[in-house]
Parts: sequence; C-alpha cells; structure tokens
Amino acid sequence: MMKKKKGIFQRFLDIVERVGNKLPDPFALFVGLAVLMILTSWIFSLFNASVVHPGKGEVLPIKSLISAEGLQFILSSMLSNFTGFAPLGLVVVMMLGIGLAEKVGLFDYAVRKTILKSPPVLLTYTVVFVGIMGNLASDAAVVLIPPLAALVFYKVGRHPLAGLAAGFAGAGAGFTANLFIAGTDVLLAGISTEAARIMDETFTVSPVDNWFFNIASVIVLTIVGGLLTSKFIEPRLGVYKGDALEEEETEEHPNAKKAFINSVLAGLIYIAIIVVAIFIPNSPLTNEEGGLIPSSPFLTGIVPMILFFFIIIGLTFGISVGKIKSSKDISHYMSESVKDLSSYIVLVFAIAQFTAYFNWSNLGTWVAVNGAEFLESVNFTGMPLIIGYIIFTSLLNFLITSGSAKWAIEAPIFVPMFMELGYHPAFTQVAYRIADSSTNIITPLFPYMVIILAFMQRYDKKASIGTYMSLMIPYSLVFLVTWIILILVFFYLGIPFGPGIHARF
Repeated sequence: MMKKKKGIFQRFLDIVERVGNKLPDPFALFVGLAVLMILTSWIFSLFNASVVHPGKGEVLPIKSLISAEGLQFILSSMLSNFTGFAPLGLVVVMMLGIGLAEKVGLFDYAVRKTILKSPPVLLTYTVVFVGIMGNLASDAAVVLIPPLAALVFYKVGRHPLAGLAAGFAGAGAGFTANLFIAGTDVLLAGISTEAARIMDETFTVSPVDNWFFNIASVIVLTIVGGLLTSKFIEPRLGVYKGDALEEEETEEHPNAKKAFINSVLAGLIYIAIIVVAIFIPNSPLTNEEGGLIPSSPFLTGIVPMILFFFIIIGLTFGISVGKIKSSKDISHYMSESVKDLSSYIVLVFAIAQFTAYFNWSNLGTWVAVNGAEFLESVNFTGMPLIIGYIIFTSLLNFLITSGSAKWAIEAPIFVPMFMELGYHPAFTQVAYRIADSSTNIITPLFPYMVIILAFMQRYDKKASIGTYMSLMIPYSLVFLVTWIILILVFFYLGIPFGPGIHARF
C-alpha cells in the first residue's frame, strides 16, 4: 500500500519538530550560552574590541572572561548573580499570593461559573474571554478551560471542538493579555529591567508598563476570537454528530458560592481602600507633585499591593469553604505554589549567569550600539523594524517555546539595541509578548498540544495533528495580525502602553 504523500506544510512541521527536539533542555541551553559568552568575550578581547557607551561617553573595552579578572568575576559573582536576578524575587513573591488563590480553588470556581452561567448568545465570547483571563492561574488555564468549554458547547447542542478551540486559543494564543497585573507581567518586566540596565544602570521596567495595552488586547481579542469561532471555525466543523464521553461533574463545595461572593467583596474593599489612600491630601502613595506618574510609591510598590490583593481574596475564599482553618494551612498552600516554581528557579540560575556574563564583558553594549548603527545605516527603523522583529520572534517560537527562556535570550540583545534607536524597553517587551503568544498554539513543541489532542479525541476519535492544526492556525494568524494592527494604533496615535509609557522615550 502506497503511503500518502505529505503536503508542504506537513513536511515543514516535521522539520520543525525534528530540529526542535534536538535542542537541549532550557537549563542546558543557557549553560551552553554562558560557555559561548565566555569564549566570545575572549575572542573579542584578542582583537582589542571596544565600544563607546552612548550614555556615559566612555570607551568600554570588551573584557575577557578567560582571564584572571574574568575568573574572579565568575567565582565571586555566581551567588549574587542568582539571588540578585530581578525576576526571581518578583515571581516567587507573586506566586505566594496567586498560588494561594489557585490552590484553595478560587480560580477554578470562577472559571467554571463564568462559562457555565454565560448567556447562549455570549457563550463564544465568554469562552475566549475566560481563556485569556485564565493566565492569572498560569498554565493551569490551558488544561482547565478548553475541556470545560467543549463540554458546555456539547451540552447546548453546538460543536464541542469549536468550544475547545476557542478556549484553547484564548488561553494559549491570548496568554499575554489580561485586565489585571499577572505573573507574566512581573516575570517579563524583571528580565526587561536586567536588559535595560546594560545601557542605563538605574533603569526599571515596571509590571504595569504594558497594562493599558493588555487591557485593550483583552477586549479586541475577545471580539475577534468570538467572531472567528462563530463565523469561520464552527461553520467549517458543521453539525456535531458524534457521541462524547461524558465527563464526571466536579463536586462543588456547598459554601463555594458564598465564599466566592465573600472573596469578591473583600477584593473590592481592598481596592477601595487603596483608591481612597491615593486621593487623600499628601498621600504616601503619590509622588512629590501629588500624581502617580512618574515614579510614585504606588507604581514602585505595585507588586506588594498585588500580592496582598491575591492573599486577601485567597484567604477569604479558603476560610469560607473550610480549606484554611489555621495558619499552617496558609503556609501549606503557599509552599505548594512555590513548589510549582522549582523548575523555573533551576532555570533562573543558568539565565542569571548568562545575563551577568553578557553585561560584565560589555558584549551587550557592543551588540546594542553596533546593531543600532547598522539598522540606521540601512534605514531599517520605525515600525517596519518592529514588525520584522515580531515576525522573527513568532518564528523562533517554533524552536523555543518557553516564553521566559526566549525573552531571556532576546532581551539582552534587542532591548538595549532598540533603546539606542529611541524605543522604550516596555515597548520592545510588548512587541515580544504578542509574537510569543500568537504562535504558542501552533508549534509542535508546545507541551500542551498532546493534551489538547487527547481532549479532541473524546469528541472525535479520528482527530489528529491535522485536525488540531486546521483549527488552531486561523486563531494564531488572526491574533497575530490583530495584535500588529493594535500596536500600530497605539504607536501612531500616541496611546500610552502603560502609565506614562510610550513607544519612544
């Protein structure tokens, strides 16, 4: 029997899968990059390479890490590189609050009730919206929301694969957007800060610097994702005629509804107190001019405030349902959430060394300055440059799926380079985020692809990688194009991406 000839796209996916599978684990990848940085610094120093720091005006030689001074730096800074790496503390602290709210079941209850109680006319948009907002619970949303959406679609007589696709598109491709400040904002801002300090040692990227763009993204992607599902995906699937495997109903705590209401009220009271504190005369949360922008204590202290918010709503829900009965329970759930970060903490150790070597050797400044000069010399600047960078990152996603790992590689190169061209690091970060999120769902290396395929096969036993790709590619491409249009709108209309943050300095 002759084998069916594969199409060009299938052959392309096969190549991507083979190449991607040969890439080392992210930890090993960054260890390798750190070694490469050591060798590169030595080679550059042999040619007496140097660069003029654009801010300070001083000549910076490329310092070799294969030298007495370099060896001393490697040994003496290893611990401080790790413990002083900005994203580490920020992410761990945030997970204490977000993890508590997740472990006591608050997020799970909120997601289920939002989808199950949605009016039929708004169901599709609700699924996409909840999927996008689900990144508050990090990767848990990718596992929780798609099968729940498929089940709801099935029970109301609609094609379950359409619901699954909409939920997965929101949770996977819309991962970076949110109405609230999420763990992703904190993680990426920390890496961006480290990269920006290659050019300016005092520079800080705040977790709120992309907030306005993220809010707009949630609204726009919800509408676009809902329309795409209703007008294209569902008609293409047709009427569902299969038999689904009935899923077990999750047992709900009898006090869950009351607990959720209590947690919402507690959160609103907390927000009201902060708002009042901001507007009182001589507020300790405002700057010397009485405002929030720039550099007010409110913005610089936004992470602790978010932490307390999630702790309050998590505590309220946990106590109300009886999951928290003593202080031991609080520490237990927080510990469990930090355990989930174990692989990330190991990865950060390697990332921190790579970043420190890049900075100390002055290679970061050299790449930024020379790269910026080259781009200006070929007149490749402005939005064409940004769009080119977005496309580059979206393609790189086929080989490196970890968003934090990819940004840790790109940020030390592109953030300083774009700073030299006059772009704010938070703007570069936006461009990275939309590229990384959009193509998450169509890379064969995405770890949740297999899980989604398993969910698909509950409703269609013949579903395969082709079924998966045919459903998810439209979302990926439409989300990417929509986001590029949105970033163009913000750029040309001068809309701030976050409080006081514009594309250019």
